[in-house]
Amino acid sequence: MTRRRMLQAALAAGVVAGVPLGVARPAWADPTTTSGPVQLKLPTPTGPHPVGTASLHLVDTSRPDPVAGPGHHRELMAGVWYPARDVHRYPLAPWASPAVLRALLANAGLPADAATAPLTAGHEGAPVLRTGRRLPVIVFSHGAHDHRADTTIVAQELAGHGYVVFTVDHTYDAFSEFPDGRLTVPAQGPPFLGARDFATDIRFVLNRIEDLAAGRNPDADQRSLPEGLLDALDPHRIGMFGWSKGATATALVMSQDQRVRAGLSLDGPMQPTVTTDLDRPFMLMTAAYPRATQPSVAEFWSHLRGWRLNVQAEGAVHYSYGDYQVLIPQLAKAVGMSDEELRSWIGTLDPARAVRIQQAYPLAFFDLHLRHRRGHLLDGPSAAFPEVKFLP
Repeated sequence: MTRRRMLQAALAAGVVAGVPLGVARPAWADPTTTSGPVQLKLPTPTGPHPVGTASLHLVDTSRPDPVAGPGHHRELMAGVWYPARDVHRYPLAPWASPAVLRALLANAGLPADAATAPLTAGHEGAPVLRTGRRLPVIVFSHGAHDHRADTTIVAQELAGHGYVVFTVDHTYDAFSEFPDGRLTVPAQGPPFLGARDFATDIRFVLNRIEDLAAGRNPDADQRSLPEGLLDALDPHRIGMFGWSKGATATALVMSQDQRVRAGLSLDGPMQPTVTTDLDRPFMLMTAAYPRATQPSVAEFWSHLRGWRLNVQAEGAVHYSYGDYQVLIPQLAKAVGMSDEELRSWIGTLDPARAVRIQQAYPLAFFDLHLRHRRGHLLDGPSAAFPEVKFLP
């Protein structure tokens, strides 16, 4: 990794995922530069259905935790996003809990109260919309040193269009809060979690999705589930997407598990290199890791034997396909971030345009391959999205 890439990674780690030990903090990460909390906001999803959300506490009693060590089973927190009904009595869920947000900001060297988490479109615990048919499922894996909310824009968009989306915190490589109030943060030293550990987490979550589909509550604390969630999932229509390391995990899961029928990478580096032939649909949305300059991504592409597509938005950088593309500009002024520093986060892709890309392209991909709804967005360049290029 070049020094420039390391600096960009450190900048990105600042608010999003914490600054690694030994890396200088950016100049704007100065607690004296903010004058008060910024109320962050997320865009509204475009789907026809209101959105519900809930959390699951999952414990894999067959697996020792690779970081916590002997005597500790692997614990995960997962969010569930779904089409809902009768949402008016159910409050909107915040993007992150106060404890998680404070940890994110403090870890960046910012005042812990520099920002207030945005409200999502998800109504906590609202009943699931039942349409007479089981709902297709999509699983999300986040990037390194991050958390499961980092693509809430995409998750709630898919849910509003009739999908059930599971977003997974990879404990000890995530800022995660458990029901008993425990807060875990990314480990600052070995052993580190790799993409293969992420993939193992996801395969465990797939088993829990099968439990839900069979009418069993997998929550470790047996907390109440939203009305209608049991028996609502279609275990034969599962897709997966991930950002960065989570995108590599998506490729690894699909190489190991036939239950995932379609996969989407949001700028994944594909490291370790995936060399298994894959005959199911896979789509790349690249930015900092294009095939032209990343041998590991090019190698993975060469093993895609089924439907495949690679698109790239002009001006996009590594964080452009997630929530930070719209959240960081809202925080920039308050923390004294320069225009140059802001561009290192979001590139030159306009945040409003990035939102539309995030909402449109993943939905079109999963609609095509999980629902067989063929539109025209994935056929080639679109006048509605002139910045999105189709790479041969």
